[in-house]
Amino acid sequence: MCYKCNVMTPYEFKSARLDKGWNQTRAAAKLGVSQAHLNCLEHGKRRLTPELVRRATSVYGLSPEALPTSAAFAPRPVDDQRLTEMLARLAYPGFVYLTTNTHKKNPSEFLLAALSQRNLDARVAAALPWVALKFAKPDSWLVQNARRFNLQNRLGFVVTLAKRVAESRNNPRLSELSQLEQTLDESRLVKEDFLPRPPRTENEKEWLRNNRTADAAHWNLLTRMRLEHLQYVS
Repeated sequence: MCYKCNVMTPYEFKSARLDKGWNQTRAAAKLGVSQAHLNCLEHGKRRLTPELVRRATSVYGLSPEALPTSAAFAPRPVDDQRLTEMLARLAYPGFVYLTTNTHKKNPSEFLLAALSQRNLDARVAAALPWVALKFAKPDSWLVQNARRFNLQNRLGFVVTLAKRVAESRNNPRLSELSQLEQTLDESRLVKEDFLPRPPRTENEKEWLRNNRTADAAHWNLLTRMRLEHLQYVS
């Protein structure tokens, strides 16, 4: 089954230029295309390639949510250093000091890439509710790919933590996070899982099972993660 990637529309592409107050000549120079080509792109007569959307996201100063997601996304091993660099590119406060040439990723794709790791650095795991609070939306790409790779419980737990923060601080993202949580809950898995790493011993597994939060139990996760551990979520 193919899951369509998120694509910037010609209208959104044109609106980004207008929001900057630039004419087509100036925008074309910044984007490295001709004015005629830019005009065709803005009117849907030429295809917006992922690379051009990435360039536009940088040139126009758009949210990373505008970045394209992969139509052929599949989990793969990503080391913790690269994940921290991706978080830095998303302006996560805990890693904002890092200098990196790593490409910025769409936050939805980053979330699933991180959640698919078998062993995840605790600092990266603690950053995921921040990403959800800032960016996660109940769009089809995120939900479908979470279900496709059996990540709905891990993602659901992260979204629940973000929702708890939104509830406590009257954050306007609460409605979207609640909708996403409910959508993921409809396909919640019975199988027990873990985050950010598997228990090392049976004793540790039993301890986690007996001491996890109600939210972690709801999502069938063995985890030490708690709301009070999320240093930078606000």
